[in-house]
Amino acid sequence: MTDTARGAAANPLRRLFVRLGVLPFFLVGALIVFTILSDRFLTVDNLVNVARQSVYLMLVSLGQMLVLITGGFDLSVGAAVAVTSVVSALVMTALGQMFPDAVWLVIVAGATAGFCAAMLIGLVNGIGVAAFGVSPFIMTLGVSSVAAGISLFLTGGVPVSGLPFEFADLFGFGRLFGVPVPVLVAALAALAMWVVMSRTRIGMHVYAIGGNMKAAHLSAIDTKKVLVFAYVICALIASLTGLLLTARVESGEANLGGTIALESIAACVIAGVSLRGGIGRVENVVLGAFFIVLVQNGMNLAQISSYMQMVLLGALLILAVVFDQIRYRMLMGRG
Repeated sequence: MTDTARGAAANPLRRLFVRLGVLPFFLVGALIVFTILSDRFLTVDNLVNVARQSVYLMLVSLGQMLVLITGGFDLSVGAAVAVTSVVSALVMTALGQMFPDAVWLVIVAGATAGFCAAMLIGLVNGIGVAAFGVSPFIMTLGVSSVAAGISLFLTGGVPVSGLPFEFADLFGFGRLFGVPVPVLVAALAALAMWVVMSRTRIGMHVYAIGGNMKAAHLSAIDTKKVLVFAYVICALIASLTGLLLTARVESGEANLGGTIALESIAACVIAGVSLRGGIGRVENVVLGAFFIVLVQNGMNLAQISSYMQMVLLGALLILAVVFDQIRYRMLMGRG
């Protein structure tokens, strides 16, 4: 093969890599490897199961994407999931004993309390980063520790049981038009995020801040308000995930979302969201979350130990970051 032919073959792959990142290559590789390792992997039932399981990571990744595009990241999403689970469960069980006949009022009150608790986490993160200039790593790590401690304090490390049956029946296991309710919720959230990021002024401002904070400020964009908005929305989406997971396990638990921060960052980076900010697409993040769960599913079917799974997922994140740097240089015309 001549140099010209090689260049012609490489150019489409190069363009695909620059546009979408490393995700298409990782996805094809995973499909090939796990199909070889297990004959149950590439079946309709298994892929549908993966899609159902990826809902929770996909939601958190959408919020994480918003923060990453601004040039930060949020390590407290797992704590937001746990706080929402604990607070909503405690409120539901308490009000359920006081108003046993007003089930849906109890559910709405519990969900509202969970959202408010998570919104407080997002506000603290946003104010710390935007108003006081604290590093997102330090700010969200500290808030994560505080929120996790509060969750454990409120429950004493014991799951909160006694939630209304209707809550778990609808949001954990219910179906509408034959589609699981969590899948519908995730689809609506993804659609709403796509509209915000591609069709609204606030979405344009988020991209502008991630691209160049100083230029955005000089363009009369209220950068502090946009940053607070990003962290609050990230926490609220994590809170929604916490409610769905609480309904799924039928109890409020302080250990929900333990690894979801790392997984959501990995899903976003693999999906082409730049750690430098300013670059990211909603549809790619949805596929990135699906890929992470697909890999976990494939490793389970291949009977890979849980310890080795942690090693492989960490290696995937490292590779994704390396390729993100290469892609950034290509975008800047230096590769």
